Amino acid sequence: MKNWWRRTEKRPPPHAVPNPPRPHTAQAANAPSASPSAEHVLRRLEWSVIRRLDGLLQGDYRTLMRGSGLDLADLREYQHHDDVRHIDWNVTARMPTPHVRVFTEDREMAAWFLLDLSPSVDFGSGSQRKRDISAEFVAVLARLLTRHGNRVGALLYGTGVDAVIPARAGRSHVLHLLHRLLAREEAAALHGKNPASGATRLADLLRAGAHMIKRRSTVFVVSDFISEPGWEKPLAQLAMRHEVVAVRLVDPLELDLPDLGLLTMRDAETGEQVLVDTHNPGFRKRFAAIAAQREADLRAMLARAGVDTLELSTDGQVVDAVVRFAEMRKQRTRLSSGGGFPKHISGAA
Repeated sequence: MKNWWRRTEKRPPPHAVPNPPRPHTAQAANAPSASPSAEHVLRRLEWSVIRRLDGLLQGDYRTLMRGSGLDLADLREYQHHDDVRHIDWNVTARMPTPHVRVFTEDREMAAWFLLDLSPSVDFGSGSQRKRDISAEFVAVLARLLTRHGNRVGALLYGTGVDAVIPARAGRSHVLHLLHRLLAREEAAALHGKNPASGATRLADLLRAGAHMIKRRSTVFVVSDFISEPGWEKPLAQLAMRHEVVAVRLVDPLELDLPDLGLLTMRDAETGEQVLVDTHNPGFRKRFAAIAAQREADLRAMLARAGVDTLELSTDGQVVDAVVRFAEMRKQRTRLSSGGGFPKHISGAA
């Protein structure tokens, strides 16, 4: 299913003059330099989002990141997915079943953001675009992680993988990452976007990530997953070596089309245009059925790839998304630890 939602508008009469592009922020309407500085954006997020998360997340480091440190924390029964190198043979010899060692998390983990910045993420039916919530999520999560000494890096994809930001720690590095995202958007606005840049090839971004990221890391693939086929296998291969979270960017209008009358819809990546009558209930019903089928297929592909999935909607809040992510990490930690200390060992103790 193509994304026809880069720009939707009622078809003007032949003599009408198209309206100028609407500014994305209030500042844009008043001054030529519409894009706020990275420092301003990060400071706003620190006050409005991160301060709220400090009260919602307890033990946020261990909630957000899980590594493989060297400090012994616990013992539990062996499960089929465990590394046999972690079997404690002394305890296993005294018990009827094998047992493995559980280690505390490494405090020097690296997180990477594989960012899809193709034209389709410029769409937003409300006050936010998919690109906006992507940048906010990256800034908030990067700041949360770097506060504990973790390193964050990024690969940026436009019409191809055209920028690599090495993994480093510190607030200044988060500012640098955010500045690169804002400067990229501002340059695109000044020079204009190429409407016929071609369909997104998400597989190229995933393969580049697998090639660039050498050490085991937590990898966030931030995309709307509107792409040419063939990305499922590279995603599964990336998940075999790294801990991968697929961060989906979605907009409600991509799932349910309201009655807006006669519209000219354009594919943001190929430039293809089509005239549709959204007043037709049959058309809206077919649109909803195709969108629902795409959602089901996409979720099934992500599940087969073995990755966690987090959805970011343009009508949602970044705070809620990060809290959902934290709960996801808690659940994974409980599952990987086997639910705690074995009962027959705790009873013997």
